[in-house]
Amino acid sequence: MNNRRPRRAAVTGIGVIAPNGMRTDAYWKSVSEGISVLDSVTREGCEQLPLRVAGEVRAFDPAALIEDRFLVQTDRFSHFAMAGAALALDDAGLGGEPAEPFSIGVVTAAGSGGGEFGQRELQKLWGRGSKFVGPYQSIAWFYAASTGQISIRGGFKGPCGVVANDEAGGLDSLAHAARAVERGTDVMVVGAAEAPLAPYSMVCQLGYPELSTLDDPARAYRPFTEKACGFVPAEGGALLVVEDESRARDRGVPVRATVAGHAATFTGASRWAESREGLARAIRGALDDAGCAPEEIDVVFADALGVPEADRAEALAISDALGAHGTRVPVTAPKTGIGRAYCAAPVLDTVAAVLAMEHGQVPPTPNVSDICHDLDLVMSRARPAELRTALVLSRGLMGSNAALVVRRGDDSAR
Repeated sequence: MNNRRPRRAAVTGIGVIAPNGMRTDAYWKSVSEGISVLDSVTREGCEQLPLRVAGEVRAFDPAALIEDRFLVQTDRFSHFAMAGAALALDDAGLGGEPAEPFSIGVVTAAGSGGGEFGQRELQKLWGRGSKFVGPYQSIAWFYAASTGQISIRGGFKGPCGVVANDEAGGLDSLAHAARAVERGTDVMVVGAAEAPLAPYSMVCQLGYPELSTLDDPARAYRPFTEKACGFVPAEGGALLVVEDESRARDRGVPVRATVAGHAATFTGASRWAESREGLARAIRGALDDAGCAPEEIDVVFADALGVPEADRAEALAISDALGAHGTRVPVTAPKTGIGRAYCAAPVLDTVAAVLAMEHGQVPPTPNVSDICHDLDLVMSRARPAELRTALVLSRGLMGSNAALVVRRGDDSAR
């Protein structure tokens, strides 16, 4: 008889580099207090573009956090990811040289890669000639750059990969890491970081009809309201350490949460009405995967795109999947205070969900006061609550839908 317990993926480390905080405690303080840091775009070269408001990581100094040999060959999105990974590993008590390199893997999600690095090298190509293009152009812009650099820097030789699956890929990467742990890998470093506020990257985003171009930070991103006019982009992200729960308990580190269930669907680019069924199916699939009844969900972290048709579809999808509980369960969207960091947005939401369960508080939805949907959206201030299970939702502009169920960690190991 095989008496081995099934492996379960536990979150033991969190590293955040966000517009509202560059460590987990700073991020949670801002999120729980409902502080909005949306502001005018200040990045060089963006002054004349119609995108006026974003969530910038302004105090970030990569030279203080990352060695020079990595800085010269990486883009800003990898700087965020590498700094977040280091914070997460320290949080999990896994900083320094790995004792078993093949037992640690890395998976990240990426929406567009290193646009700022790529723009700089392309300018050299057309302005000065091909021999002035640096050799690292071949790797720095690539979607997989962050996974590669985190694994090289940490000396990790376990299974590595990148999920390039739209914004919802942030949740898919967490599911990918959890399944790697369940299959036998001891530790996975997982998450996403984005840097979409360079001129080339911003010009590419201007083709999205869902993008808000208002210049008032307080009015630019207000999902679920009659004034909704699109989303505001953001940079930054979060990395997590996910490992086998039994291994974590043997190491004596706190199990902050467990990754309980996940599912994903596809309904097509900007087909927001169809996303109602797609998102509802993803929610039901994640609940089934977690063995979770709808009534067990204590809080929902919404996708909250800020487009009326998409907001309506999401509100209906929550009710479709959760039934009457869907109109009673607290719903929140803290990203309205920092913007949507594409693939990193649902990872930051997952971090907020873990912290919300730890602190017994549902964080508010900044800048949103009057909603026009049948949701119990938490606004103005955090709401105290006993939280054991959270549902995180994400949709991508290209049509992906994903749902993730996370459960509170057992405090007995603390």
